[in-house]
Amino acid sequence: MLILLRFSQNHLELFTSNDVNSILERISSFENIWLRCIRFRDRTAIAKIINHFGLLPSRVDMVFNHFPLGIDEDIEDCLFDNYEIMTNQIKNREFEIVRGSIVVGSNFILTFETTEIRILTILTNNIQKGIINLQNQNVDYLIYLIYRDILNNYYTVFDYISRQLDDLEDAVLDNSGDESTYQKIATMRQSTRCGRRNFQSIKSLLAMIDYEDFQWLSPPVKELFHQELAHQVDKLWQEYQALRIWMSELLEIQRDNTASKTSERINRLTILSTVFLPLTFITGFYGMNFKHMPELEHPLAYPMVICVMVCIVLGSIMYAKKQSWL
Repeated sequence: MLILLRFSQNHLELFTSNDVNSILERISSFENIWLRCIRFRDRTAIAKIINHFGLLPSRVDMVFNHFPLGIDEDIEDCLFDNYEIMTNQIKNREFEIVRGSIVVGSNFILTFETTEIRILTILTNNIQKGIINLQNQNVDYLIYLIYRDILNNYYTVFDYISRQLDDLEDAVLDNSGDESTYQKIATMRQSTRCGRRNFQSIKSLLAMIDYEDFQWLSPPVKELFHQELAHQVDKLWQEYQALRIWMSELLEIQRDNTASKTSERINRLTILSTVFLPLTFITGFYGMNFKHMPELEHPLAYPMVICVMVCIVLGSIMYAKKQSWL
């Protein structure tokens, strides 16, 4: 699906289509353009879009391969960012990782989304309804809004992760967790790495906008990036580090719990082996084929041996319990 947003000082229009040609026919060099390509994997059509905006042909491979991640330092034709974003899902109250690319030119923004990003859809709707006024702004202000909403999204995601960790922490500290508890924490910790890449990408952008040859943001928007987004990135980075430390501590405690449970099982097996060791000795002793063994001729020999064996078992178990081994 292709969503075209055109805006200028006195005009704003939203157009949706699956046909590349009908979209490109509506694009004017006198207006600001935001083109969203959602689940659009037609390589020929994407190459046509890239060519229409005068970008390097190599950008097509970068869009499809999502490599390299983060801001591309080659900014001669555009500002290019391959992203991975952690975003929350309202339906199942979890989060997912979405991937895509953002391309910024002199009067256009192209966003390639492998799955529809709810953050961008909400932003598009707010612009269409007039909640956000773009008619007196340039396209660089829109890129500020996109990065701002991406960062704001992380507050919700981190809040969800914190609530999940609270529940998992109870299971870990009560020693009631199992292998699935460890896997949940490990998976969550692994998934949050894309958040780190997001923050590093925006930090790279903040460093690049001060370059003399950086032309993609106007001075007022650069000030917005420095004054607002830089503060947000630092704050979210601290939250991210705190969550990573929290998850690492829970993983370590859960590993200790698992090792303790394994050690406990081995101890029990060892005690059982110790209990039956004297019985094995007795049965082995009286299993010897000697002709003269007086106990074999005694009428009470069998019940007496059985009683001795029972007493050994009970005595061993009582001693183990007294020592808190069982």
